[in-house]
Amino acid sequence: MGLFNFFKKQVATVIEWQPQAPGLLVWKYPAVTDEIKNASKLIIAPGQGCVLVYEGKITDVIDSEGVYNIRTDNHPFITSLLKVAQLFESEHKMGLYFYRKAEVVNQGWGTSSPIKYMDDYYKIPIQLSAFGNFSYRLGDAGRFFTEYVGSQDRYSTESFREAIQARIQQVLTSCFAEEKMPYTKIDAEIARLSTIMKDRLIQDFETFGLVLRDFRIEGNSFDEETQTRIGKIADITADRHAASEGGLSYVELEKLRALRDAAKNEGGLAGAGVGLGAGMSLGKVFSNSIDEVTQPTVGVDPMEQLRKLKLLLDENIITQEEFEQKKKEYLNKL
Repeated sequence: MGLFNFFKKQVATVIEWQPQAPGLLVWKYPAVTDEIKNASKLIIAPGQGCVLVYEGKITDVIDSEGVYNIRTDNHPFITSLLKVAQLFESEHKMGLYFYRKAEVVNQGWGTSSPIKYMDDYYKIPIQLSAFGNFSYRLGDAGRFFTEYVGSQDRYSTESFREAIQARIQQVLTSCFAEEKMPYTKIDAEIARLSTIMKDRLIQDFETFGLVLRDFRIEGNSFDEETQTRIGKIADITADRHAASEGGLSYVELEKLRALRDAAKNEGGLAGAGVGLGAGMSLGKVFSNSIDEVTQPTVGVDPMEQLRKLKLLLDENIITQEEFEQKKKEYLNKL
């Protein structure tokens, strides 16, 4: 077997990357001891390139498809036989590193931890996660090989995705902190945010020797605390709208709710230890407050007053009997 291998590495060979693995950016041709013989043929297929490392230095970067003649100081049999002192091994070693020129598409990214920023409109802290995809291609193979691949026999698209992931989150965090975007507008602004992110990440990809072709934010989600805050805001907004439709301000509605809830407690405020006199005055305050908002007003459309009355009924601030009584008073004014 040893003699067979000796003869095998003496002949010129045809070198190519076939089949090309879709998950690899760089792949080293597995030559025996890297002693590529002079006059070997190198085939570069469409969508490929090749970095030639000869005697420890990058001597060429072939970026066009075609068939190329390889010139080395390794001549069949002669070179090996002259290296008897080196156990027939030549120092004229050549590494052939094929690389992918075709665009790498649909590379997923996602935040590893929530992004935090302050919603400038609602004045609440926001924590959200985001995800999406990006596409790129190898632009400067020499830089990419020198700075990141080095002596590795292969470098995968997954390895680069992991390397760029932290930078994407860093830029995204900075972007949201600057925008201070209300949570209600994030989905509508996804396309614009994606464009901003792409523009900011272009330089980071160029550092690797890569060209960023596309970047997209596909979706986002809020953490549980943020969802709770959003729920409270939604409730207040709905209450404000309901109060407005009923002819009350939000403050007026909240005041009546608070008085209603206090009056329903056993003993009213007296049950909380503030004394019977205060408890008795509470009922009077509650009654007076209801009279203020249910009293028919001269010059006001009775239908508007009926809407206010219906709101109080829905909130259990007045009873059905009180509603019917006041409704009758309103209708008599039509």
